[in-house]
Amino acid sequence: MTAKSLLGFTTLMLLVFAVLVGLGIWQIERLHWKQGLIAEIEARSKGAPIALKDATAMVREGRDPSYYRVRVSGRFDNTKERYLFTVSAERTGWDVITPLTTADGEIVLVDRGFVPDTLKDPSTRPDGEIEGPVSVTGIVRLPATQGLFVPNNEPEANRWFWRDLNAMAQSMFAGQAAELAPFFLEAEKGEVPGHWPEGGQTRLDLPNNHLQYAITWFVLAAAILILYGVYVFRARR
Repeated sequence: MTAKSLLGFTTLMLLVFAVLVGLGIWQIERLHWKQGLIAEIEARSKGAPIALKDATAMVREGRDPSYYRVRVSGRFDNTKERYLFTVSAERTGWDVITPLTTADGEIVLVDRGFVPDTLKDPSTRPDGEIEGPVSVTGIVRLPATQGLFVPNNEPEANRWFWRDLNAMAQSMFAGQAAELAPFFLEAEKGEVPGHWPEGGQTRLDLPNNHLQYAITWFVLAAAILILYGVYVFRARR
């Protein structure tokens, strides 16, 4: 091996090594970020409930109220139910999203929970169509964005595949003035007449594989060093 070719090979190996180490360090940073996020979600989702006005104020101040528990009282408008396709515990069905109006006239869209496809029609679960005053504790979830492989919503057929707050509000309150909270509330599990909808569907377990990814990048970096050493040793022989 000539000195020139050795220099080029060494430069290439150093570049690859630096990239792999950099990716490993980035994954360690992501690990610390994810651990902090998980801890924050844990604290918020198990803390004392806050008022709907407080959660709304956070959004107006540019803060993220996600996963805070909110306690709200009011009445459901069951005639405006919307159905979001979902999979819960390997069951396919629908999340029932219903507007709740408080005594102050505030409106929040409450994801009351899961119903199987056979119970999508509210006439099949009349006990759960509560008409009187209710108090609901739910987890704040911000509106979603449509994923790459997520179907388009079908408002006319009342079939929703991602939570588009603005589109849902327009379909519920077309031509009406409505002061709507800028988020959804996912109702916690509780006693519901007739059992359905089944609350407590919030997913709090975030995937955290960053340590495994970091180890993979560092192992590959070590392998590059070994490969370089073996190659240079053989070339010099």
